[in-house]
Amino acid sequence: MAEEQLGVLKALDVAKTQLYHFTAIVIAGMGFFTDAYDLFCVSLVTKLLGRIYYFNPLSEKPGSLPPHVAAAVNGVALCGTLAGQLFFGWLGDKLGRKKVYGVTLIMMILCSVASGLSFGNKAKGVMTTLCFFRFWLGFGIGGDYPLSATIMSEYANKKTRGAFIAAVFAMQGIGILAGGFVGLAVSSIFDKKFPSPTYAVNRALSTPPQADYIWRIIVMFGALPAALTYYWRMKMPETARYTALVAKNLKQATQDMSKVLQVELEMEERDEDILKDPRLNYGLFSKEFLKRHGLPLLGCTSTWFLLDIAFYSQNLFQKDIFSAIGWIPKASTMNAVHEVFKIARAQTLIALCSTVPGYWFTVAFIDIMGRFAIQLMGFFMMTVFMFAIAFPYDHWIKPDNRIGFVAMYSLTFFFANFGPNATTFIVPAEIFPARLRSTCHGISAATGKAGAIVGAFGFLYAAQPQDKTKTDAGYPPGIGVKNSLIMLGVINFVGMLFTFLVPEPKGKSLEELSGETEAEK
Repeated sequence: MAEEQLGVLKALDVAKTQLYHFTAIVIAGMGFFTDAYDLFCVSLVTKLLGRIYYFNPLSEKPGSLPPHVAAAVNGVALCGTLAGQLFFGWLGDKLGRKKVYGVTLIMMILCSVASGLSFGNKAKGVMTTLCFFRFWLGFGIGGDYPLSATIMSEYANKKTRGAFIAAVFAMQGIGILAGGFVGLAVSSIFDKKFPSPTYAVNRALSTPPQADYIWRIIVMFGALPAALTYYWRMKMPETARYTALVAKNLKQATQDMSKVLQVELEMEERDEDILKDPRLNYGLFSKEFLKRHGLPLLGCTSTWFLLDIAFYSQNLFQKDIFSAIGWIPKASTMNAVHEVFKIARAQTLIALCSTVPGYWFTVAFIDIMGRFAIQLMGFFMMTVFMFAIAFPYDHWIKPDNRIGFVAMYSLTFFFANFGPNATTFIVPAEIFPARLRSTCHGISAATGKAGAIVGAFGFLYAAQPQDKTKTDAGYPPGIGVKNSLIMLGVINFVGMLFTFLVPEPKGKSLEELSGETEAEK
């Protein structure tokens, strides 16, 4: 096959790494920063919401969210994200990446602010409005997944494309850290200004009335970084691959990229002929798509689904681990503000030690090792560590062994991020044709979010002890943490097998990967 590629796309593929690449990383990455901040910051304040709105003066324990409310507050954003990934993924191929990109950002800003402005001061009103706005916040966040990945992969050069998309994704880690730091800062300030006794000393006064502002400030802060990048997002030109291959406006694409690359690009005679090839117009539901991209799409969706089950179930053991190592004392020995501080501290430490380094390891090694190797290794190590925690689980929860427990736990999530959590995001943005790229990435990401919902909720119930008397308030007995961990180990192993369906995009141009350069011999 003679490889034919448009001149303007070839210029992008061989371009040296320049300032505009880093600008694109920051602009696309800020969306991810906000995504991670918004999705994870709610875990900092759920305990506080329980204390404020579900306070029972007769109870030995501070108020906590009933199971169905906790599930709604935590899960509604995931459901919104799933819907947003499918909808905006499809829209990004129909209208263009740039047009849709601004819409998702505005949604994220408005809903971040609105979720802190709940109506009324009764539990029902507050929780209903919080959930309503968090659903639409998730919807906007969902659109950011396919669009950020697609924009970055279409702007990048061939040699360092993996690292650039990974860098956008790694902003998630920084968003999680920022959530922790904001939580620490806000709770420290309130603690100094409004000191209050612990719950055991005085139940009513342990939650000062001003604590209601804490969660609102933490939740609303997510709008700030997104608002700051809005102007730059709107100034970015549409990607050349969309303008040329989908909108078929080669002249515009050449002009746009001449500005971006700061070189004079000329249209070539044969470029027009490449665009007219009728075989490159098959749709998503055609036999041709199934033949060319069916298995890779199955590989992308299944691995992302399986990974997210394991990744989002991590929050289950967090509370066990944090209590076991004494990072978070018993609830009744703290006041409401201290509790926010302790939870934020624990999450920040875990993020600093395991989550964030994993992302940047991927950035450093992905164009050396390749996507396939990193994903296979990540799934394999996650399987090993999950089993290593699960089988001697009773051994790990003894106080003497807690350092080992944290080390194993941190390593599991280090290899999730230096592994499938990053690669499942990168590969779908590289291997599909331009006119279906954003849609296919959206489909893969939405399948992942379905896995997240299974991981966060299925395992919330599954991890409950088998003994009826020991379950958390309001939950039926489950299979216990140990058996849940064994199941998660098996899920990771299956993810490793499905990785074999995913092709290796390292060092190839996007058109070569998607078969868009195939011209007659």
